[in-house]
Amino acid sequence: MNFGEMPKLKIGELVANIPIVQGGMGVGISLSGLASAVAKLGAIGVIAAAGIGMLEPDFATNFREADKRALRKEIRKAKEMTNGIIGVNIMVASSDFDDLSLVAVEEGVDILFLGAGLPLKNPNKLPSDGLKKSTKVVPIVSSARAANIIFKYWARNYKNVPDAVVVEGPLAGGHLGFKKEQINDTNYTLEKMLPEVVSVIKNYEQQFNKNIPVIAAGGIYTGADIYKVMRLGVSGVQMATRFVATNECDADIKFKEAYIRCKEEDLIIIDSPVGLPGRAIRNKFLDDVSVGIKKPFKCPWQCLRTCDFNKSPYCIALALSNAQKGNLDDGFAFAGANAYKVDKIVSVEELLETLSIEYEKAASA
Repeated sequence: MNFGEMPKLKIGELVANIPIVQGGMGVGISLSGLASAVAKLGAIGVIAAAGIGMLEPDFATNFREADKRALRKEIRKAKEMTNGIIGVNIMVASSDFDDLSLVAVEEGVDILFLGAGLPLKNPNKLPSDGLKKSTKVVPIVSSARAANIIFKYWARNYKNVPDAVVVEGPLAGGHLGFKKEQINDTNYTLEKMLPEVVSVIKNYEQQFNKNIPVIAAGGIYTGADIYKVMRLGVSGVQMATRFVATNECDADIKFKEAYIRCKEEDLIIIDSPVGLPGRAIRNKFLDDVSVGIKKPFKCPWQCLRTCDFNKSPYCIALALSNAQKGNLDDGFAFAGANAYKVDKIVSVEELLETLSIEYEKAASA
């Protein structure tokens, strides 16, 4: 497969022929099926650990073990299907962040993408003598300030720094690292943030004499978008929304069809039970919640430290799990700001070819 002029993305000794990271989409949207398909073609495939235990029959009674078991299974399945680059996305706010990080490192994943909180703990420094230590660590941040806090802390405490950084802007889907009023504020656009982060990271590249790629995320939809952000000094992009409407995505067809059916005005910002704003596709479930209708649930185990389940109108993990299985009456789909542009389901190969053609066209314009 020829991807034309797209530069390769290098993270340490790892080399992705296509500079695209498939974003980790939690509660079963990006598992081994999608991640392996992406990695096989030369981009970076990512399994999302969030809510992964809900795939197991005993999640309600044994959530912690179910999470670990499910993640281990999915990593092994992905590695059986491809020799390409496989990452795992773990939320720092997860109650079992340490457990999940340890499983990922034990299973020898290539990259850990750490979002939803500041990863001040180095997963490779967990009490894990003799484990594979070559796993790259890549935090996901929403500001130059956050990047600097993480890198400064690591430099001081570990005499090392993360291997790359993903900068996620306010047009992303799912939970956002912004206050509600910042989401549409022009001072917080991805294009504004990227040069600031690139500047911060340059200091650490010099200090540690290593290449630290900056990866742009949030609202990147076309190959022309990729070309545009690459010109701001980044080495690659992370895309999630585009990969939902692929044959290989691990979600039910009804979940994918919600993307195809949605209009621009259906993409709304919600107040998530975990205490963050999130972007989702409006449906009856969310309409009910917005008018104060509670969705009864029992919390078997507080999966996210920031979730106040006693005051929450619904369980977000359960709602997202229901949606992943195609039951959108009892859940909803997270989606990026450009999800309304999705008009058909394609293969991962066709998607990557389209992005490559669009990139080449923009580069030669």
